[in-house]
Amino acid sequence: MPAESVSSFPADFVWGAATAAYQIEGAARADGRGESVWDRFSATPGKVRSGDTGEVACDFYHRYRDDVKLMRELGLDAFRFSIAWPRVLPDGRGRVNAAGLDFYDRLVDALLAQGLEPFATLFHWDTPQPLEDAGGWPVRATAEAFVEYAEAVVGRLGDRVRFWATHNEPWVHAWIGHAWGEHAPGRTSEADAVAAAHHLLLSHGWAVEAIRRAAPDAQVGIVLNLHHAYPHSPSPEDEAAAWQMDGEGNRWFLDPIFRGSYPADLLERNELVAPLVRDGDLAAIAAPLDFLGVNNYFRFLVSAGDDGPQLVRNQEAQHTEMGWEVYPEGLHALLVRVARDYAPTVIYVTENGAAFGDVRVHDGSVHDPERTAYLETYIDAVSRAIADGAPVKGYFVWSFLDNFEWAHGYSKRFGLVYIDYPSLERVPKDSFYWYRDFVASRRGAPRPLPVVTG
Repeated sequence: MPAESVSSFPADFVWGAATAAYQIEGAARADGRGESVWDRFSATPGKVRSGDTGEVACDFYHRYRDDVKLMRELGLDAFRFSIAWPRVLPDGRGRVNAAGLDFYDRLVDALLAQGLEPFATLFHWDTPQPLEDAGGWPVRATAEAFVEYAEAVVGRLGDRVRFWATHNEPWVHAWIGHAWGEHAPGRTSEADAVAAAHHLLLSHGWAVEAIRRAAPDAQVGIVLNLHHAYPHSPSPEDEAAAWQMDGEGNRWFLDPIFRGSYPADLLERNELVAPLVRDGDLAAIAAPLDFLGVNNYFRFLVSAGDDGPQLVRNQEAQHTEMGWEVYPEGLHALLVRVARDYAPTVIYVTENGAAFGDVRVHDGSVHDPERTAYLETYIDAVSRAIADGAPVKGYFVWSFLDNFEWAHGYSKRFGLVYIDYPSLERVPKDSFYWYRDFVASRRGAPRPLPVVTG
């Protein structure tokens, strides 16, 4: 990577890696954890590739201490993880499961002892099944339940965890889970998706205030999956299609969070959401944030189609195992655009990474030059965005470990660390060592371990 590119990273830039509870923890029935929509969905035949489930996953629940030591070896400043709502409130609300909170208590202490800043996400799609049975995110009561959950977690961990994200990728949970049926809970209703999205956003706004009450010094934000939309051609039709897709995927969340309104140009979606919006909802959703988390993996390349905007595959480009185009310039353009149009105080790139067909060779190692090249070019894109004025203060690789990739099961590997699923052995890949050396080069010298008391 050219020296002039990396020079724009400030000295206090946060280098991290990210994971999510259901994807790595396992221990799905341990210590009083309740059932989530993903437990139910992945146990339903035909929903997840090969019948895979998160029952064991990476067994992070039992192996977290060794994994945290690996994070220290990697040289991370921070670890982004999510908390499993059904582990804390097995019924979704009401009774708090002390053993569930105890696990996150131990994890946070282990991270701090190794000099790692915990970045906690409260919701990464694992709604407690009892709440889904009562109507799920399409009903307003689930937003109210989420605030109770946030209060329970932050009340326990807020003395040590400074960085809190309310939700991860509400667009994915709303549309892929409620309109397309490809994720839990497996619904196929556009109206349900719009209702779920509104209540996810509303619960976010309410939770921002609840988190600050429980932990006044907390840094609070939300994590959105955003993609820069490019028209496939200069035609007015393709330009309009790209703007519509930008509205559906990006502005439908950015506008209410930063402007207190839904984008007016999406007429059909506004008709669906209007009956759900009560007095005060949009003001609550627009609660001031300390940071915006941006997850980005690819761009939208859009053309006009008979049934609306269509994504176009760039046949000449490299694609990951997920079928996603490798296009780092899209991340640069996205960060600059979000900074310009919405002026968040701080941006963290909370997920960026790639799945490739990683295999262990005869000596047991894992060579993944494609991932190393991917990270190098995308980190360079972040650097250029900072130079162009985007207030990016940190970057988190997705993901620290290979893990359960939702409906794809264990067939897609995103990790810096290879998981041998039969044995659960951890094998750092070549990209692990590249990222370790890159982070060390940015730091200049090893950090001393902090003194932990209590």
